[in-house]
Amino acid sequence: MIAARGLSVELGGCRILDGIDFAAHGGCLTALAGPNGAGKSTLLKALCGILPGLMKPDPRRVAYLAQDPRAAWRLTVEEVAFLGRIPHGDRKRDPVERALAEAGVAKLASQRIDRLSGGEVRRAMLARVFATEPEVMLLDEPTADLDPRAAFAVMGLLRAVAASGRTVVVVLHAIELALRYADRLVVLDRGRIVADAAPLVALPAAAAAFGLRFGEDGLPHLLPE
Repeated sequence: MIAARGLSVELGGCRILDGIDFAAHGGCLTALAGPNGAGKSTLLKALCGILPGLMKPDPRRVAYLAQDPRAAWRLTVEEVAFLGRIPHGDRKRDPVERALAEAGVAKLASQRIDRLSGGEVRRAMLARVFATEPEVMLLDEPTADLDPRAAFAVMGLLRAVAASGRTVVVVLHAIELALRYADRLVVLDRGRIVADAAPLVALPAAAAAFGLRFGEDGLPHLLPE
């Protein structure tokens, strides 16, 4: 379990999160959704202790994937995955090889990460998270830059990871992925949680937060200004 109670965050004089009560448990894939600037990424950073003044959890137990993982290093994909073992102080090969396979980058293991596509970089960074073997995974848009097949594969894997008993929290802009794979959808808008329920139950709140409505054709449409 990972939780925050009454969490408020101000950055640059602006209140980004306003009295957030949030908890995520093992066995559940929790999706965070909401418009840009709603506070989703800030909530993940707060949970993993990146923001100033917050306690940092044990990095062996909690792993974080940033929204925009950088790949300027001249490391191979395998070497990036081995970074996930740093919190444990070892270089065990079995969890790294397993992580490379799970993230779908085993064939890229010997390639330099700074020469890969955006989607391949994201999957390599995901392998680093998996290699840590954490109890809690906090993932900011893990399907960004991925084609639909790869996005489905990643979300299917994360659902299986959650079902095994670990805690998985993902930020998603693709509501259809939340509907298909998440057990729970938490909707943020203007720094507050406006819905926290099963995805279909939370869908109307998510649509409203994005400024959408669903027409008779079942497709989302923009709400009038």
